[in-house]
Amino acid sequence: MADHGKRFEAVEKLVESGKDYAPAEAISLARKAATCKFDETFEMHLKMGLDPRNSAQVVRGVALMPHGLGKQVRVLVFAQGDAEKIARDAGADYVGADDLIAKINEGWLDFDVAIATPEMMGKVGKLGKMLGRKGLMPNPKAGTVVPASDLPQTIKEARMGRVEFKLDRTAIIHVILGKASFEEDKILGNMTSLVDAIVRAKPPGAKGQYIKSAYVCTTMGPGIKLDMRSVMALAGV
Repeated sequence: MADHGKRFEAVEKLVESGKDYAPAEAISLARKAATCKFDETFEMHLKMGLDPRNSAQVVRGVALMPHGLGKQVRVLVFAQGDAEKIARDAGADYVGADDLIAKINEGWLDFDVAIATPEMMGKVGKLGKMLGRKGLMPNPKAGTVVPASDLPQTIKEARMGRVEFKLDRTAIIHVILGKASFEEDKILGNMTSLVDAIVRAKPPGAKGQYIKSAYVCTTMGPGIKLDMRSVMALAGV
């Protein structure tokens, strides 16, 4: 394995080995470590006390980031008839049915969030392999398959910073919290919303410690371990 560069080694020294940091302190430290010339992405990684092989312990849900994610979100809606007009009026970037499905089948994927009405899922389901690989497949559990009447609110939330979280094969949840350029209180606000959503999504089959550990970091920065008591306090636990 290649050694880290001098820049990383320098910022790594900012983090005290073996220390668990309170969320606000960790956020401040991670921002100081974000010394690259581009605006690094702020990330949170949570090790869960769940078995991803057990269907009763799989967790998946959506968190609304009150301060956004620091990027323009392109919203696509699969809809037709009255629902298509509602989606267009609500400001969706791309709206359609068979035309969009054909375009995606040809390899076009220039959007960030895909939403569909229930009536469209019979057709959209055929795109599962292509959209699933990119995390773009509409899903009722993720709140991206909604009736026409809910399209305006769902599109609005997607633009705000509506992020999906789910347990991966290694029992970890990876989520973006925003950009390193964000003010610290905004990153903390997004983190609070995320932790609250994950706690609320706790599956009935979960046993033992639900969230075992949590780290924050920026794209090119070191991981900073969080104090779990302080993390759970964000959700009032």
